[in-house]
Amino acid sequence: MSTDHVDVLGTGMTDMSRRDLTPDQMALQVVDEAMADAGIDPAELALVVVGNAAGGRLNDQGCIRGQTWLRKSALGDVPIVNVDNSCAGGTSALHLATYTARAQDRPVLALGVEKMWTGDRAGTLDAIESGLPADYRADMHARLVENGNPADSILMGLNAAWAAQFMEERGATVEQVAAAAVKARRHGSLNPLAQCQQAVTMEEVLEAPQVAGVLTRLMCSSFTDGAAAVVVGAPGSRRPIARIVGSVARSGCGNLDYHDRLTETSRAAYESFGIGPEDFDMVELHDATSAEELFALESLGIFGSGEAGPATLAGHTTIGGNGITVNPSGGLVARGHPLGATGIAQVVELVTQLRGRAGARQVEGARLGLAVNTGGVVDGDAGYVGMTALSAPG
Repeated sequence: MSTDHVDVLGTGMTDMSRRDLTPDQMALQVVDEAMADAGIDPAELALVVVGNAAGGRLNDQGCIRGQTWLRKSALGDVPIVNVDNSCAGGTSALHLATYTARAQDRPVLALGVEKMWTGDRAGTLDAIESGLPADYRADMHARLVENGNPADSILMGLNAAWAAQFMEERGATVEQVAAAAVKARRHGSLNPLAQCQQAVTMEEVLEAPQVAGVLTRLMCSSFTDGAAAVVVGAPGSRRPIARIVGSVARSGCGNLDYHDRLTETSRAAYESFGIGPEDFDMVELHDATSAEELFALESLGIFGSGEAGPATLAGHTTIGGNGITVNPSGGLVARGHPLGATGIAQVVELVTQLRGRAGARQVEGARLGLAVNTGGVVDGDAGYVGMTALSAPG
């Protein structure tokens, strides 16, 4: 295992079932929570890195989002850097915070915040699709119309195509995909901060309205308002509540398929971490859909080809199962997917588990966790893949 770690000092996260909070209210809440958890004064921070995707389109704040939303905080003149990396803004912010903390003798704060519920569904879809290059969005929409996509969403259309590919190439079944959705929503029902806290049955998942292809509504993530924050520091600077063993990132340029990019990044990450996929007790991964959960598990080498679906259907990936626990928070499907906050929310969940504070969803004996967050699609490639390994502090 790598010894070049960074200490996690404090965390904070909003209730993602709420739609009544503004971006600044959410940002201030989680910053206060994380700073209090870390037991440090804002003036001690070396840097704040803020991840957000849609503030320019949905919240009338195209620039200086962090400075704007945190101007009523006690941060004073602490420098704030803003990051926009579509759905991976949070993990990008934490990646930068991690590297900064290694070089500083002062703590660094990573914050992700997203306000997606505005009453304008088309506007939110347009903001989400800004995570694709502009020059082929119109062509992609035309293809969706030809192929029939009730959601009228490029990204859900892509996910439907990936689901069909996965099922054809790996022998997965729609029941296995539905089992991943049932698991996610069961985990969400145990999470008081999740957007969706209602358990569902296999029949309810399969009979829910179609989104695209085999994907039904209960297999898909939804618009989410939420924020999350993590304070990190150099080893020995404060008493840690967890440790970031390593942080690895890759950006795609179209020379790999999306899932091949996951595989390439994971191999680099495991080599950097000095940890293999078999070593993790739990993983928080980017399940924009339940089919994507299964595809990602195999792309990341956590399961072999054709193994993720049967393992999920058999209950091995659920809390209390006999395998790695997948998305104990409920994942994007149930905890929610507030774009630029998702990557940090994943890490907050893993830290909560490593502290033994997850209550009814606690993964027994959790000592090592993996967070995987992606953002954007560039010519069929992943725009950004971030992987963070965390361990208990001892």
